[in-house]
Amino acid sequence: MQADLVAPREELDFYDTRGIDLPQPMTALEAWSLAMRHPLPGMALAFRIRDAISARFGVKRIGGFSGRLDQAPQLGDRLDFFVVERIEPEILTLSERDRHLDVVTCIMTHGQRLTITSSVKVHNGFGRLYMIPVAPMHRLIVSTMMRRMGRDLQGG
Repeated sequence: MQADLVAPREELDFYDTRGIDLPQPMTALEAWSLAMRHPLPGMALAFRIRDAISARFGVKRIGGFSGRLDQAPQLGDRLDFFVVERIEPEILTLSERDRHLDVVTCIMTHGQRLTITSSVKVHNGFGRLYMIPVAPMHRLIVSTMMRRMGRDLQGG
């Protein structure tokens, strides 16, 4: 199964894919819920800073991750700031489109394998500038979240 991307791979301005083996199978939505249940320390502050700076350039405030999933989302619903573009047992595709860039995050599970793929298409200079700190932070955050998920599922 191929990950959903915001644009063809060769046209992307950012692409990152990470995977881990889980101790038990789960759906893509279950994996998302587990990863978001307890946002990483410092994320709320990082999103407040992001929103304060980005709003000056006409970019939507996103607010960050709530850690809540009140009910199973449907196509077109929002999971925090993301729009649900695809939801199946083994794939959850989320997007956010704004004036500076478009992003798609694709969470896939296959048996005990979890893969998270993020892709970005930048629209302007602010988007390029925005991605300078965001790209390395994104990689670090996703890696940390996935390691934490693995530990939590192992009971440690």
